[in-house]
Amino acid sequence: MSSASKFQWLSTGDEAFAEMLAAIGAAKTSVRLEMYIFDSSPIGEKFRDALFDACRRGVAVYVLLDAIGSITLSESFWAEFQAGGGHFRWFNRFTFARFGMRNHRKNLVCDDAVAIVGGLNIASEYQGDGVKTGWRDIGLKISGPLAKHLSNAFDDIFASAEVKPAPFSGLRKSSQKKIIRVPEAELLLSAPGRLRNPLKRALRMDLSRACNVQIICAYFLPTWRIRNHLNRIARKGGKVQLILPGKSDIPLTRLAARSLYQGMMRAGIEIYEYQPQILHAKIIVLDDAAYAGSANLDIRSLHLNYELLVRVTREKVVAEAGEIFSNDLKHCVRIDPATWKKSRTFWERLRERWAHFVLTRLDPLVSRRQWRLMR
Repeated sequence: MSSASKFQWLSTGDEAFAEMLAAIGAAKTSVRLEMYIFDSSPIGEKFRDALFDACRRGVAVYVLLDAIGSITLSESFWAEFQAGGGHFRWFNRFTFARFGMRNHRKNLVCDDAVAIVGGLNIASEYQGDGVKTGWRDIGLKISGPLAKHLSNAFDDIFASAEVKPAPFSGLRKSSQKKIIRVPEAELLLSAPGRLRNPLKRALRMDLSRACNVQIICAYFLPTWRIRNHLNRIARKGGKVQLILPGKSDIPLTRLAARSLYQGMMRAGIEIYEYQPQILHAKIIVLDDAAYAGSANLDIRSLHLNYELLVRVTREKVVAEAGEIFSNDLKHCVRIDPATWKKSRTFWERLRERWAHFVLTRLDPLVSRRQWRLMR
């Protein structure tokens, strides 16, 4: 196997699904699929059938779904797949005692050699180009050594997903919270807990020396340190551009993000809202690095969920990420700093502050209490 990984941006849901199904269809030894949301729509059935076909070819197939994210999916959906030799598990079956601990990763690995990560779930909403139809999202195809590390990360979390009575004891080990380095790329794995978060550490390191930052983010509620880094870059004359949702599947997160607009624009940050469809993409482009994966820049992704990001430093891949950002910018409306504050009613500002409180204070408080009780 080559010592260098290869990377290919998948800039629409249709493109990502086609690559994922092709990789499953070509698999010879193993398929590992990890998803937050998997629904029983035609696209979900198409993936299930492709996974079952792989089982019949003698391929070892493993599927891990988050029990809350895929709560509408019945156990019977996988009955034939399991009877045919497929391996299926729920991550953290729903209980009121630990519903806050979620596996938000999206990861497909075939033959330990090809992987696809990003923000896309397997659901009908993600079909389309993100402009005319379907939610706007982005994937990244990875070939080479980094795919093997993604496979290992899957095996660790799959093995511990249904352990009882302490289902997360194994997940708190370093295998679920670390940085794995290969030439021109890093795999960043995060998990809830007290240890330092690799996602935040890598981002803060890059932001501390960046001059230009471009971010597309579905749910934007960064920590105050990350926000301070962004403000500092803009105040020093660097360019910071954010593409955030004009339409969101979770209106509360959009309200909370808007509570930050005034302060960020005062620092010189440019804020744009994506117009054609619901924005679900997560991509960060800096001077010499690009990030892609499942994590948003919000409190849940940075503190509470199991997440993954891939950080790539290959110049061509970073440039292509910048092109994706520029193309999405054509479908955005810029928030005008001069008129934004005047346009907000008292009721709108109150709702935004309330949403900010719920997502940055109340949700973390409940989830961390659950985590402490489970130790």
